[in-house]
Amino acid sequence: MNIYKKYVDDVVKIGRLTMILGMIAVLLPPFIMTFIFGFNPGITAIISGAISQISVSGAFYFSEPISYYPIIGTTGLYIETLSGNAVNMRIPAAVTSIEASGYKSGTDEGSLMETIGIAVSVYVGIFFVLAATFLGQTLIANLPAEILRMLTLIIPALYGGIFGQFAVKSYKTALFAITIAFIMTKVVGFLPGNMSFLITLVSVFSTIAVAKTQLETINKNN
Repeated sequence: MNIYKKYVDDVVKIGRLTMILGMIAVLLPPFIMTFIFGFNPGITAIISGAISQISVSGAFYFSEPISYYPIIGTTGLYIETLSGNAVNMRIPAAVTSIEASGYKSGTDEGSLMETIGIAVSVYVGIFFVLAATFLGQTLIANLPAEILRMLTLIIPALYGGIFGQFAVKSYKTALFAITIAFIMTKVVGFLPGNMSFLITLVSVFSTIAVAKTQLETINKNN
């Protein structure tokens, strides 16, 4: 067993424990409110809320690990699951780290660089969250309206930047991905209920299938 394989095995062992601890930490407040203070909305409201939430984000349980894994690896998935902010912080940090390091994504060295980038982003995020907690409201309240409107473009800019970095590596896959995503946004608009999760589900898995087909074609030609 090489060193990196042992490292991943240790990460999985610790990661499982942190996932359990994280789940307990998330469930502890509502349990305290229910069983100690007696505040409970009722089982009907709980089930209704759970169904509503699952219908919106349930598909991400399957699509996100599959789509994120090639970028952030096993360790990154554990960190991202606990810390959140995958798209707007963790993935950009991982992509930037591996680009700066010069290593290739998918290699042992590249995975380590991505993990370091994600870990650093967690500490940076904590710093800015604390700063925003104490100073953010005062600062934001005094910002011009034009600046506030520009802040709403941060997430689209991050999406676009990451998409562009991968698009240059395979423009055919990128063209298909953006086309199928656009089509799905229109299709979902005609479906009853909130079926927005289908956009991610269909776009991710169909793009993976197209990329796999292209790779097989290239390998046959070589």
